[in-house]
Amino acid sequence: MREPSNIKIFLERFQAVVMGVKAVLIVCDGMGDRPVRRGHEWETPLSAANTPNLDELAAEGVNGIMDVISPGIVPGSDTAHLALLGYDPYEHYAGRGVFEALGAGLELRECDVAFRANFATVDERLVIKDRRAGRKGDKRLEAAIDGMEIDGVRVILRNTVGHRCAVVLRPLEEGVKLSKYVSDCDPHADGIRVAECKPLRDDDAARRTAAIVNEFLRRSHEILKEHPVNKERAERGVPPANFLLLRGAGEFFRVEGFEERWGFRAACVAGASLYKGVARFIGMDVLHVENATGDPNTDLRAKASAALKALEEYDLVFIHVKATDNFGHDGDFEGKKRMLERIDEELVAEVREVARSDTLIAVTADHSTPVSVKRHSGDPVPLLIHGEGVRRDDVSSFDELSAARGGLCRLRGADLMPMLADLMGFFKMYGT
Repeated sequence: MREPSNIKIFLERFQAVVMGVKAVLIVCDGMGDRPVRRGHEWETPLSAANTPNLDELAAEGVNGIMDVISPGIVPGSDTAHLALLGYDPYEHYAGRGVFEALGAGLELRECDVAFRANFATVDERLVIKDRRAGRKGDKRLEAAIDGMEIDGVRVILRNTVGHRCAVVLRPLEEGVKLSKYVSDCDPHADGIRVAECKPLRDDDAARRTAAIVNEFLRRSHEILKEHPVNKERAERGVPPANFLLLRGAGEFFRVEGFEERWGFRAACVAGASLYKGVARFIGMDVLHVENATGDPNTDLRAKASAALKALEEYDLVFIHVKATDNFGHDGDFEGKKRMLERIDEELVAEVREVARSDTLIAVTADHSTPVSVKRHSGDPVPLLIHGEGVRRDDVSSFDELSAARGGLCRLRGADLMPMLADLMGFFKMYGT
């Protein structure tokens, strides 16, 4: 086969600049970790995993470590994704409930207050026996509660994945003001009585909202504990979903859309509702992918296929993988390691093989979830960027320690999208 001429190479590169280089951003939730002693070695799940595709991308690209919010600040998944996608979380954070509701497909109004919620199991004294009700929800339970009206406010409920739900309070009349400044009713632990929702500000809107939440919880519990679905669950030894735990109140507002902000179109491929919600909040299109579940059984190849097809229409596709975070929270080193190996083989390899030569591939995490502490931490996360025109460093494998020696050095999450935009040809010059 003849080698392409210099003129052809020049024309292809010129066209790529004119048309705009494409990009795939892969975020492995909670991928970052701290080393633990395994035999004679200190390893993280990422350094211990067999990830030849990630290693080759790192060797052919540029690497660094990233403080997604800022050094030492422990990111939530919601604020972290705002930062990664180019929005200052201190300015644009609407509250977790808003993102959950948007991710559930709800259209929100600026008067709405939204909550993240769990179906839970409580006893007759409202002591929590299982915060997640066996990780099982039911659309029939949703239907029994959705649309309840309390004091001029309609309650909208959506059961999303498993036990997870979104709850929206929507005023039915002008002049009914609600507030996000109310406390959680979820104590975040089993064996504790459900907390009363309380106003966090001394104003009518906060007091009204807290009173409505408490009345909603009382009424919904009366419905749920007598529902045939829960009676049948109890007979089978399955924890009944007889209570709703609300937390993360937020008020919806509009922000500058992603395309207007960065100059190119973007789409999101995710399984869990939070990440779809963040994407919808900033104006990304959210793509439906069959069997993209947000759990360890998610279909990674289907995500890769959907993302690659979307590149025909969009300039950037954001792919989210949740399960790495789940294994971190469970303290499961081997599970997290195996999930990273699946990501390498079933997602990264597929994207790398099919993506065009003028497609950037960036891989990172939204935060660290070390298996040793089973929670988010402030440790920086590894980042690699691979593609035409990217400066190469001498890093040869992708893990937390190796990435720290890379050419990107140490940066913030807010720096990622401007860097990708510049490499894609959608730069904005500061000054003249």
